[in-house]
Amino acid sequence: MGSGKTQLFLCLLLGCLFQCSAGFVFWTAVVEISYLNSHNETTDKYCECGVFGRNAAVERAHGIVTLPRGDPKGCGPDPVYNRNASSPAWIALVKRGNCTFSEKIQAATRQGASAVVIYNFDGSGNTTTHMSHPETTGAVAIMVGNLQGMEIVKLLQNGTEVLMLIEVGSPHGPWMDTYWLYFLSIAFFIVTTASIGYFVFISANRLYSLRMHRRAERRLKSEAKKAIQRLQVRTLKRGDEETTSEILLCAVCIESYKVGDVVTVLTCDHIFHKACIEPWLLEKRTCPMCKCDILKALGVEEECKDAFNHNSPPEVTVITVAGGEAMYEVPLTDAASPQHYDNRAFEEEPSRG
Repeated sequence: MGSGKTQLFLCLLLGCLFQCSAGFVFWTAVVEISYLNSHNETTDKYCECGVFGRNAAVERAHGIVTLPRGDPKGCGPDPVYNRNASSPAWIALVKRGNCTFSEKIQAATRQGASAVVIYNFDGSGNTTTHMSHPETTGAVAIMVGNLQGMEIVKLLQNGTEVLMLIEVGSPHGPWMDTYWLYFLSIAFFIVTTASIGYFVFISANRLYSLRMHRRAERRLKSEAKKAIQRLQVRTLKRGDEETTSEILLCAVCIESYKVGDVVTVLTCDHIFHKACIEPWLLEKRTCPMCKCDILKALGVEEECKDAFNHNSPPEVTVITVAGGEAMYEVPLTDAASPQHYDNRAFEEEPSRG
């Protein structure tokens, strides 16, 4: 039971680790621009240099690149672009800063931008961040480096029309990182090893306890046999009260006493057939009628019983052998080696390690 709970806890912990790690995965964007150069020739540039926002729609988009009017950072509630929803597809190119990513994206999409490209601060080179814009989920929004963004800005400021195509790139992050995969492999190996080790420990501990229990049981039975041999044994004769009374019966086999029967007298003075009471005392240790502790009365050391009880398995299933009335219980742990009590209970058992 404990092993199952431990494995469940480890699996849940590892699953939580996987789920949290999935939040760091991001998608790159392939950015392709096309324009006419000074020689009236078409120039195409292509790079996988954009990063989709955390809340962006990871989709394809295309259109004419458009700058905001006045402020290159594209902030403000008023229309900031010379485009509207009826214009051909266009993509807003804005600079990072002054307001949130969500505000920049909202300002552009309100006027019909099919996508928003935000380029980084001055002096940041071509570095990007995985921007968050929870208020504008569903919009195609990417970030590019400052140098790449400024290159397009200069073309537009010179009056060059630039067409842009945004394609979905590839996923990146911990799941795709080789070192992260190594870490996950090692973590899985550790969890598996710990589970196996725990199972081996529990199994070995249970086997040891079972072995100690059997040793204690054999020791107690050996002492019990010696003690039971000191009980009074007699053979019934004609005229004895037990043979003439119809009330006196052996409480174990529920049969009347006959002349010649060998009976055992317990310390509590109750009488039973010798062949019946000896196996009973080996299992029950008490008188079937008054529940008197026979072995204690015979002086069997209490520590022997304590050792037996201490090493007993926590759960022992028993069955009741009944024939009209309950007879006695036989522990299922002894089912593998059934005991035959035809007065052979006192045969010496082979010694075991």
